[in-house]
Amino acid sequence: MQRVKPGNGRPLKDFRWWQPLSRALFYLPLTNNDDQQGVFAVDVPYWERLLTDDGKGKAHLYLNGKHYAQSKLPAVFPVTGGTIEVVSTVFGLRRCHYVTSEGGVRQLIPDERSAEGRRARLGRKHPGLSRWIGYISLIMILVPMVLAIPQIMDQITRVPEIAERFGTFNSPIALPVWLNMLLGLCAATGSVERATRLRWNMLLDGSS
Repeated sequence: MQRVKPGNGRPLKDFRWWQPLSRALFYLPLTNNDDQQGVFAVDVPYWERLLTDDGKGKAHLYLNGKHYAQSKLPAVFPVTGGTIEVVSTVFGLRRCHYVTSEGGVRQLIPDERSAEGRRARLGRKHPGLSRWIGYISLIMILVPMVLAIPQIMDQITRVPEIAERFGTFNSPIALPVWLNMLLGLCAATGSVERATRLRWNMLLDGSS
């Protein structure tokens, strides 16, 4: 919460069709203590990662279409009845949730035009297809990981200091550079798909 800075009141820009991979936008309707409903919006422009020292970017909070607050990521915004927590990864967001004072948790509603909104709509309209896409994205991460680990261990154990202490490991897998690059692209694609569902696992999706 110490990272939160007051907003400047600028209006929230509409989500454009070319922004699904460069911006995340979520909404949270809330009723305040005077029984008046307001709509919070969390806007995360991924390009702002280039402007922060740690490369994680910023989250912007809007209230009824006006810039209300901003914070470096990860962000915790105090709002009516609790907080909004926003956590990013290199592939998108892993968390954009409202946490109530009583401990209740619910995910914010993604903009229908965003990648997260389109993915959520697919899940509602075609749950079977959605599950298969989820399985495929998981395979796209696991297969490159299984193939890459022996090759990485092979390279690490070639370092003289490590080889002297632990011995060497000869990988049974030796793929050409172009194929390793293709597998890396597949893994990144799978991680992006998981990020559109705010699915995250430290082993599969990295620690950041």
